[in-house]
Amino acid sequence: MYNLVIKDLKLGINRMFFVFPALLGLLMLIPSWIYFLVPMYFYWITVPNMFNNFKTQNDMMFTSMMPVTKKDMVKARVAVIVILEILHIGFAAIFGVIHDLVYANLNIGYQFFAPSMGFWGLCLVMMAIFNIILIPMYYKTAYKFSVPLILATAAAMIYAGIVQWVGIENKSMSDIFNVTIAEHIGLHASILAAGIVLFAAFTLTAYRIAVQRFLKVELL
Repeated sequence: MYNLVIKDLKLGINRMFFVFPALLGLLMLIPSWIYFLVPMYFYWITVPNMFNNFKTQNDMMFTSMMPVTKKDMVKARVAVIVILEILHIGFAAIFGVIHDLVYANLNIGYQFFAPSMGFWGLCLVMMAIFNIILIPMYYKTAYKFSVPLILATAAAMIYAGIVQWVGIENKSMSDIFNVTIAEHIGLHASILAAGIVLFAAFTLTAYRIAVQRFLKVELL
């Protein structure tokens, strides 16, 4: 499985997609921006280009001729997706910390969620929703990715839109995420922990469903 991951990372993915997370993370330095958009570029740019590249290279057929099981093929592909997701969230979080340091002495009014531990927990839930839809749907054919990608992206964006709307309309929630963050650090840590657990659980579930579906796919 390790060799399959390395194959995908070295041969199947353009190296620019390892740089994009750092470049897109710079958007976190924009004061009072819609920071939910930063990890969404993973859905809009990285995933479609990555899957299209695999399809163009006929990677599935190539990999199926190697002495590996279908289970390992799915596991490796899911691992690659998770690695890229972590890179996007990780760099965004790093620049989020830099954002806090740069604007620490400025009175910035946040209409949307400020970067915080709780916010990153919400982002991980968004990634979890994306994975639980994209991965199992894709492995029904292991070839067609457009519809699974559109539905997964739409679901993640709807989730983010609803959560952000509640954060704007509900003053208590807005204060917790934008004004009194330090006073609710325990709550933010809990939201982050819940986000990590949900991300892991949803992704693992998506992987297991994908394996079962991929075992029924005949590779010609």
